[in-house]
Amino acid sequence: MSKIMIALGGNALGSSPEEQLTLVMEASKPIVDLVEQGHEVVIAHGNGPQVGMIHMAMEIAAGHNKSIPTVPMAECVAMSQGYIGYHLQNAIREELHNRNIAKSVVSLITQVVVDKTDDAFFSPTKPIGIYYSEEEAKLFQAAGTPMVEDSGRGYRKVIPSPLPIKIVETDAVRTLVENGHIVITVGGGGIPVLEDGTSLTGVQAVIDKDSASEKMAEELDLDYLFILTAVERVAINFGKSNQEDLEYVSVDEARMWIEEGQFPPGSMLPKVQSAIRFVESKKGRKAVISSLEKAKEAILGKTGTTFYNKV
Repeated sequence: MSKIMIALGGNALGSSPEEQLTLVMEASKPIVDLVEQGHEVVIAHGNGPQVGMIHMAMEIAAGHNKSIPTVPMAECVAMSQGYIGYHLQNAIREELHNRNIAKSVVSLITQVVVDKTDDAFFSPTKPIGIYYSEEEAKLFQAAGTPMVEDSGRGYRKVIPSPLPIKIVETDAVRTLVENGHIVITVGGGGIPVLEDGTSLTGVQAVIDKDSASEKMAEELDLDYLFILTAVERVAINFGKSNQEDLEYVSVDEARMWIEEGQFPPGSMLPKVQSAIRFVESKKGRKAVISSLEKAKEAILGKTGTTFYNKV
């Protein structure tokens, strides 16, 4: 059986606590399918809608009451890890119990070291929060807030998304996994921190969860990176009459399509880049991008887009 990193998209978890409670129950089923098949799974999740709402709520509260301080983005990411992890681990726990699988699941607050000189700090690209109309986006832009159109679904705020350098809690995750536990980690890409000697300081950014998941999969020496998103397969010419869904993609082909601009920054691009990094990191590793609903079929090679290295 295989060791698998599963990266869930934040958009798959809804945009409110009530919606999330319902959706995590559905998300838990394909995850437990893999556990039931005998695979060892580690789980990561996005937090784009959730961390955006937390940050916005804190800003609104501070704006209405001067005694309430603003909350930095690193703390908002930590809050989202707890809030999403709480719902997700309980949903997985219930599904495990329903199938009489004797495994425990735990969420781990996870910090990820980034480089303060990363180009991302000078060119924000990561969409967060809710979707706005074009008219609303123009008002935000006029006020100095960077906005981006996100895959035809509306406009979202963007902040820096630096690459992960190393994951602080890798040893703790490894110990839990080696002892048979299902671990939810690098939630929302992890809490972005700068390292100065023995000190860690939070920074105003959000790390892409697929990049952080890839880094964690490398550090844990896993076999598969599964990036689960809203589409069953990666496509070129997405949304056009000549759209082509991809089944198998070599790293050379993926790089060619990146050069052509086939994958939107902050959306499919970081997923494809993470897949490339993972399959190139060690011989025999594979990365698969597919939808949450098709995870069980994707592990069997029946669907999804599989990335491989010809070398």
